[in-house]
Amino acid sequence: MTDDPLMTAKQFLDARYDLPESGQWAELESGKVTILQPPDLDHGNTVLNLSKAFAEFIQKSELGYACFDLGMLMESTPDTIRFPAACYYLTGPRFAETDKPFTPKVPELVIELASTADRRGIISKRVEDYLAWGVAAVWAIDPQRLEVAVISRDTQAVTLGKSEILVHQSLLPEFSCPVEKLFEEPSWWAG
Repeated sequence: MTDDPLMTAKQFLDARYDLPESGQWAELESGKVTILQPPDLDHGNTVLNLSKAFAEFIQKSELGYACFDLGMLMESTPDTIRFPAACYYLTGPRFAETDKPFTPKVPELVIELASTADRRGIISKRVEDYLAWGVAAVWAIDPQRLEVAVISRDTQAVTLGKSEILVHQSLLPEFSCPVEKLFEEPSWWAG
């Protein structure tokens, strides 16, 4: 237990690049800096594949937009900023949150990756916190188990295996992605 003073969101962002790995895996939890384990290549592959699936969906539907590695200011005084792998907004001006270092605006969907031991250990708490914050649904993707848990405030949680199709009609009508596609290595990597 340290007696370090609590940091504000602004102080955290100002100091983030001085942290290990330039703060890429750092978050602020109730004013205290926490550092998560750096993920492996599976994490990056999944984010890449998810971004492709979202890009195809957005081009067809023109419904909302996705943000990647956007800081979510979930609590203030003391401040909590989390950086989920991705989030999805259905309201407001298109791409309004994209270039911000963090935002207090609640997205409709948050995507978390349980790609390291510490992330797997805290995923349940993070899902609860997102739902309590007002997020309509969370997709918890586990590259180790090759599955996606779809958790909503208004429906029962469902876990999809790699042979199933990820859909979320109530939030993203007509979005569809085979779960196994989320875990594929890029052809240029395997080739």
